[in-house]
Amino acid sequence: MEEILRLDAIGQAEAVREGEISPRELAEAAIAKIGAHDGELNTIVHPRFERALAESAELPEGTPFRGVPILLKDLGWVQAGEPYNAGSRTLDGVRIEADAWSVAKLRAAGFVILGRTNTPEFGTTITTEPLGFGATRNPYNPEYSAGGSSGGSAAAVASGMVAVATASDGGGSIRIPAAQCGLVGLKPTRGRTSFGPAGGEGWSGFSVPGSVTRTVRDTAAMLDLIAGYEHGDPYAAPALPRPLAEEVGADPGRLRIGYVTSHPRPDVPDEPELAAAVLAAAALLESLGHDVAPGHPEALGEADFAVHFGAIVAANVAAEVESIGAWRGKPVELSELEPRNRLMAEAGRKRTAVEHVLSLQWIDSYRRRMASWWHAGHDLLLAPVLGIPPYPLGWFPQDDLSTAFGRTGPAVSYTSPFNATGQPAISLPLHRTASGLPVGVQLVAAAGREDLLVRVAAQVESAHPFEHAAMR
Repeated sequence: MEEILRLDAIGQAEAVREGEISPRELAEAAIAKIGAHDGELNTIVHPRFERALAESAELPEGTPFRGVPILLKDLGWVQAGEPYNAGSRTLDGVRIEADAWSVAKLRAAGFVILGRTNTPEFGTTITTEPLGFGATRNPYNPEYSAGGSSGGSAAAVASGMVAVATASDGGGSIRIPAAQCGLVGLKPTRGRTSFGPAGGEGWSGFSVPGSVTRTVRDTAAMLDLIAGYEHGDPYAAPALPRPLAEEVGADPGRLRIGYVTSHPRPDVPDEPELAAAVLAAAALLESLGHDVAPGHPEALGEADFAVHFGAIVAANVAAEVESIGAWRGKPVELSELEPRNRLMAEAGRKRTAVEHVLSLQWIDSYRRRMASWWHAGHDLLLAPVLGIPPYPLGWFPQDDLSTAFGRTGPAVSYTSPFNATGQPAISLPLHRTASGLPVGVQLVAAAGREDLLVRVAAQVESAHPFEHAAMR
């Protein structure tokens, strides 16, 4: 059983098809693994093991992921009949009436949903330490954060509980947990995946659904499965030329790749571990035949970006609080929120509609300034995922918001710009600190070019196979 759990999702599906294991046996093995390790890691907030076992016995033949266990992030990814908290006790008692379309696609593909994973309240920080559900711990070192906001999903996949879990990324929330936990994490192009039927967009277009996995081929297959315009969506990503699964192993050609090792903010000191990770990845890409040289979009370091990005997110948090009040039938008092979100909701309420639209327009202009670097002839940008080294639990203190926000800004300087631009970006587990903690490196492509990211990521994985030392 242990050997099968170490397989990726595609490998587990093959084992089921070939009769090596039944869907129920695979679900039971994953549940046993969760029972052995989740007490320490705290990845799952809403298990549904009995229902999952019953469903595993009723799966039709012929589905691509028949019997493969999966976990859903408890932020978005709603499932009919299941509880939903989004990391917040303000939603205690809420039950979902209908599947998100992406969840319906997962179920139709044969996945067995074992439960919902831990996330910070409303996903507004990059560590998973919600006051209502406790901290998720990093499988590589339980004193360290698994990242956020998809930290529960990342810790579960990295520790071997499941091969894949859903995630979402509004400021780095797929890529950062992937980097912290040694996984592959692809943030898709804006509009590639749908928030329907309940929503149209997340955080004014910054957020996008996706997954965390251990292999590039799983990442490609997952995006193939959940991608696609749905009726009523506010926008759609450019069509891909073919399924991303077919890009795995395809020759990416000789690419022009720029890289950055100095922090975009001049007041933030460079970190040797992050520079070492990028330089090693640059050397690897050069050895694979690519043209690699220092260079990045000048707009990456614009000081006004964080002001507008933060204001837009704050307005969305304020709106979410109002929506929760309507949903549960009782207004949310600010005192019910965690201190971080209380402050953000207050700031969002103070913004006028005109100020909000002006910030959105500033981001529109920023998007064009950033895109011009790719338009001028670059294929990919290589950068750190995080602007700081791996961080311990408590590094973003709830009781000292000045320190918490002061540390968050430098941390997300390489991720949040690409939520604003809507470009696809992937985190790859290519480096470890001296103490063995994972450090992710990031490749960013022009809008709509997940195909290029998958080709290059698969090429890198083949040349430098990823290690998953946290699997127990």
